[in-house]
Amino acid sequence: MGMFKRMSRVFKAKVNNALDNAEDPEKLLSQVIIDMNQQLIESKKSVASAIADEKKLERQMRSNQALSREWEDKARLAVKAGKDDLAKEALVRMQEYNDNYKQYRDQWELQHDSVEKLKTVLKQLQRKIDEAQRKKNLLIARAKRAKAQKKIQQTISSIDDNSAFNAFDKMSEKVDRLEAENEAVQELYASNDQGKDELESKFAALEAGITTPDLLLEDLKNKMKEEGETDA
Repeated sequence: MGMFKRMSRVFKAKVNNALDNAEDPEKLLSQVIIDMNQQLIESKKSVASAIADEKKLERQMRSNQALSREWEDKARLAVKAGKDDLAKEALVRMQEYNDNYKQYRDQWELQHDSVEKLKTVLKQLQRKIDEAQRKKNLLIARAKRAKAQKKIQQTISSIDDNSAFNAFDKMSEKVDRLEAENEAVQELYASNDQGKDELESKFAALEAGITTPDLLLEDLKNKMKEEGETDA
């Protein structure tokens, strides 16, 4: 029984270590089942050896039982022949074989019980391996889904990270500010140019002798005054 407990611990250690470092669930599970079947083969060999010991004990038990009966028959024959001394020797030999028979019987019974228990555990191990084989594809599908979910979560986390978008927004604000500053400079230069043009136009009008409305009005008033149409 201790053999199967050790085997179980070995399997658990292998599986846990493999899961911690596994990249390919399908390859992992296939290898685990291969290891389990290999261990099953080794266990069957051990059980077969125990069965062989049981059968050997059984043969020795039955052999001594048969010899005990044989010497009993010889003792009976000696008694019938009136040879009591020979009968006694035969009975002593019968008793020796009978004692051996009882000892081998006790050993055989213990070995038989152990073999039956080993057979039961072996059947349980076989059922567990068969169950693992049936569940392998389901476990592979679950492992792949978990891996896909992990990638999705990583993608979502990267999307939730606003650092890149914040940098983009800051750059956009900077561009808007530069554009506004450029427009302000252009308006300033346009205003200066317009004022300069108006001033230059006034001087040009004077230089050209262009009469302004005020001058025309003054001329008209002087003319009417001379003609007596208005009071001085």
